[in-house]
Amino acid sequence: MVLEATMIVVDNSESSRNGDYIPSRWEAQADAVTMIFNVKTQANPESSVGLMSMGGKGPEVLVTLTTDLGKILDGIHRTKIRGSSHLATGIQIAGLALKHRQNKTQRQRIIVFTCSPIHEDEKTLSKLAKRMKKNAVSIDFIQFGDLDPNDVKKLEAFNENVKGPEGSHIATIPPGPSLLSDQIIASPILSGDGVAPRGGENGADSGGESGAGGFEFGVDPSTDPELALALRMSMEEEKARQEKENKAKAEAATKEQALAGIPEEASESQPLLDQNGEASGSGSGSTAQEEKKGPEDDPDKMDTA
Repeated sequence: MVLEATMIVVDNSESSRNGDYIPSRWEAQADAVTMIFNVKTQANPESSVGLMSMGGKGPEVLVTLTTDLGKILDGIHRTKIRGSSHLATGIQIAGLALKHRQNKTQRQRIIVFTCSPIHEDEKTLSKLAKRMKKNAVSIDFIQFGDLDPNDVKKLEAFNENVKGPEGSHIATIPPGPSLLSDQIIASPILSGDGVAPRGGENGADSGGESGAGGFEFGVDPSTDPELALALRMSMEEEKARQEKENKAKAEAATKEQALAGIPEEASESQPLLDQNGEASGSGSGSTAQEEKKGPEDDPDKMDTA
């Protein structure tokens, strides 16, 4: 799976107190943050996740990039609900946090939760989006709650300007009986572009690799997200195992070819018997000569005449 550094930006403004999501907007975000952390780190143990808030007086980095879930949970616990959100400033600070990541091979991604009014204008957000794209930062939005159509338009404009080869997505999740985290895991943010997030959306017939109803593995992630995630992880592990096996076979074949090119020793190429029917070798000639010697040729024999 992809090696990523991900900053999660939560909306802890006063709008997050609303209880139209189970159990509330804020607690639904907290549960989703834990789920996103688990998905990212299980997909690649070297991936790291950070956490920050964008409500109150201004954005605050709660946890720098880490692989420790305990730090993320502590950051959520310390967060207070207050004030209004600061979307543009929060994204800029998240980008700086990613810029100072220790592992520079990690791809950069920001996941933003937003459930409150967006005060920045479309022009400002579009300009910021182009700057983030230039820095190779992918940005996903999870918009939920009662969003104004103008706010939706602003996010769509931002998404159009920030899209890059790594993909940036918007997941719009209306209130309902399902958990926010279940809806997110079924969205392209975590499941990828090739999977239909819900039945009938983005085309049910997604191609040959999808199962029944257009869902990958034939499982609807929105109804059973844990099974869908387990199947995806199993597929990735099997793929990694096959790649390792193919690599080992290729190395073995290369080694055999190298050994085949080494010439055999001269002694190994000699026949077992010589022309006289005697054993060939370095000592065979001297042995035959010793056998032909007569008694008179023995210098150690005593003269008894």
